[in-house]
Amino acid sequence: MQFRRNALSKLQSPEELDVPVRFARPQGRLVLAVTVLVMAAAGFWAVTGTVTSRVNAPGLLTHAEGTYLLQSPVAGQVTEVLAEEGRPVAAGAPLLTVRTDRGDRPVRAVAGGRVTALHARLGSVVTTGADVATVERVTDPDAPLVAVLYLPGDTAATLRVGARVDLGVPSAPRDRFGVLRGRVSAVGTTPQTQAQLGSFLGDAGLAARFSRQGDPVAVLVTLDRSAATASGYAWSSSDGPPHAPASGTPVTGAVHLAAQRPVDWLLP
Repeated sequence: MQFRRNALSKLQSPEELDVPVRFARPQGRLVLAVTVLVMAAAGFWAVTGTVTSRVNAPGLLTHAEGTYLLQSPVAGQVTEVLAEEGRPVAAGAPLLTVRTDRGDRPVRAVAGGRVTALHARLGSVVTTGADVATVERVTDPDAPLVAVLYLPGDTAATLRVGARVDLGVPSAPRDRFGVLRGRVSAVGTTPQTQAQLGSFLGDAGLAARFSRQGDPVAVLVTLDRSAATASGYAWSSSDGPPHAPASGTPVTGAVHLAAQRPVDWLLP
């Protein structure tokens, strides 16, 4: 009771009737104003803004025709190597000579292109069906490279033709040259088996790597060209590396999905 009487007496004292009542300090008003502005900006962005997500996938740079493994049709010892790695070869041209019990037999290229690897060396013994060379099909030596990415089927279904792709190239450090630019030009309709991948890539190891999470879908990426760079391709940096990446270079692609609104409004 004593506290109540003192409080009433304090309020009724005439010397303090003209003192204004302070509802909030200036600092509090500032915090309130900032909070209101932030909430207004967040609400505006929720209505008009968009969110862009990305899908990462492994792949490699190649020519669009792909690669094939050349296999020996005969068994015997390699007595002559007529091709060199990195050199072009015409369709039907002999790459090796194998000595069999019926005489020397040539091993010829199935299709024209560029020899990327020789698996049989002078003096080695090969069996029928053994891999002797990897040949990249190249119809036009000046044709630009493309990138082929391999994604799980459910992920590939979300991609659209024309989507922007950023490609990380190990031989071109990202902190110096940035990423290689490209666009999705085609998305496969069916998953590819490991055997199909091996036939296209000409490398069973790569086929096993890309099939590690199941049969993937191939996504073809066309690289953006640029006359301002030494490589002839567009990079996120102004000049890019001093040379063009080689066919068969592994890459990691980041595919930009379509922009989506952060809030979906449901109208009755």
